Amino acid sequence: MELFIITGMSGAGKSAVVKIFEDCGYYCVDNIPPKILPIIANIGQNGDAANVKKLAIVVDARSREMWGDLSLILEGVEKDHANFSIMFLDASTDVLFSRYRETRHRHPMLDEDSSVAKDLREAIEAERKFLSELKNEADYLIDTSETRLPELRQRIMNILDKRKENKPMSITCVSFGFKNGLPAEADLVFDMRCLKNPHYVPELKPHTGEDPAVRDYIMDSQEAQEFIEKIEGLLDFSVPLYIREGKSQLVIAIGCTGGKHRSVATAVRLCDFLTEKGYHARAVHRDKSKNLQR
Repeated sequence: MELFIITGMSGAGKSAVVKIFEDCGYYCVDNIPPKILPIIANIGQNGDAANVKKLAIVVDARSREMWGDLSLILEGVEKDHANFSIMFLDASTDVLFSRYRETRHRHPMLDEDSSVAKDLREAIEAERKFLSELKNEADYLIDTSETRLPELRQRIMNILDKRKENKPMSITCVSFGFKNGLPAEADLVFDMRCLKNPHYVPELKPHTGEDPAVRDYIMDSQEAQEFIEKIEGLLDFSVPLYIREGKSQLVIAIGCTGGKHRSVATAVRLCDFLTEKGYHARAVHRDKSKNLQR
């Protein structure tokens, strides 16, 4: 049986993700305390429920009073279920705060006697701390701060498709601008701000790093070539190590000032390099289309 534990921050999009899993044929169970995870996880192996082949269970801070020893619980579930994965939904504190203000729902960490948190921002940070162990155990970390529902759906579908095809790892090369913050889901981060900046070349400024002229300008130096080759060498060495440890998703973040030129060109090159090595890699440009100064 395929088993997914869906978890993460309140307001990060777990409800939307559950609907996507349901559309993909998963039997979904919401708000399950970790203490009874092993019981629910075995539903597909017993009695009338033996035809349940795909199960998704939502675990979050709503059940914090029945949490139990999470490490031991997860070890037991993983031992019994080879296809067991954890998906953690996250978003920035400002985004979560804004979403809760819009919906006016009560945050699960705001209890009546205010012993955990006195206001919404404190509640969000308290929940982030409370879920940190579960986040560290996650196989898939998805930041929904700037993700629209169609993009989130496609991201989930890609993950499920890769599992179906039994591919050991999906690699995403994400270009971004440092002025907009680091991608929260990044496993590796590379800074391209040491390379020549096309922003200061009038005929190149309007274009992105996907344009051949911009790419050639960035890469047209011995230092740039050596810099990129050293990154490729590191990936050539480290990716097999991640695979050996059972990691199913690797997010490589490549940044420059605005996320339009240098990071985009490098993300495309690294994606091509990894594809040539036989890995399933794709390039995603988070900030490419934003109206930025750099």
